[in-house]
Amino acid sequence: MPRPVLADAVDLARAAVVELREGRVGDYLGVTSEDDFAATHRFAADIAGYRGWQWAVVVAAGPDDERATVSELALLPGPDALVAPQWLPWDQRIRPGDLSPGDLLAPTAEDPRLVPGYVATGDPEVDDVAVTIGLGRKNVMSLEGRLDAASRWFEGEFGPESEMAKAAPSTCGLCGFFLPLAGSLQAGFGVCGNELAADGRVVSVSYGCGAHSDTTLPVGAGSPQFDAFDDGAVELTARATSSVGVGDSASTE
Repeated sequence: MPRPVLADAVDLARAAVVELREGRVGDYLGVTSEDDFAATHRFAADIAGYRGWQWAVVVAAGPDDERATVSELALLPGPDALVAPQWLPWDQRIRPGDLSPGDLLAPTAEDPRLVPGYVATGDPEVDDVAVTIGLGRKNVMSLEGRLDAASRWFEGEFGPESEMAKAAPSTCGLCGFFLPLAGSLQAGFGVCGNELAADGRVVSVSYGCGAHSDTTLPVGAGSPQFDAFDDGAVELTARATSSVGVGDSASTE
């Protein structure tokens, strides 16, 4: 418990907040001791937009002082206060789909997904090309970057665990519309070339859809060329017999 000279300074603390003229002062919430010479009085902040915030007034008094003085005053969030989420740098807030036409998004410094083009990447096709032309591209994807991309694609909408793939008659790796990627990802991924399916999207070789090139329709599928014959809607009549006998000839005159 704070010393009496500090605990009894409630009116002094409230007057300090009122004098600040930054908002109304609500109910008194109590006092806590900071040390032998300081204590904090708290009041509810009755300010629009600051639900659950509190006025905190620190009062101080020396060992022989009979009256306390205001040392510090602040508006602080209480345990149930509405506060802004923790601030994050812009490069940690960016999400897929945030990039709009005209936006510039540079990779972060020392991005682990990229390595200089003249450093061996572990991808034979990239490394062979870089050796042939000297340096190759300024940057290429690192092994970590390729594995990260492969993981996203495999687990995403066009991976083998999607509902479309589970209902498909076969897989993309066996489809005539499948265009394999080059490089180390060739065995696992390609691009769909079917405009009626996942056109232009990177798909897993284990993905599949109903527009597979080998898809066949079940017998009777599709729209009929003619209406079905309903004998219940047709009136049957006896066919008239000819009066001309066998061996007789009909007159043509």
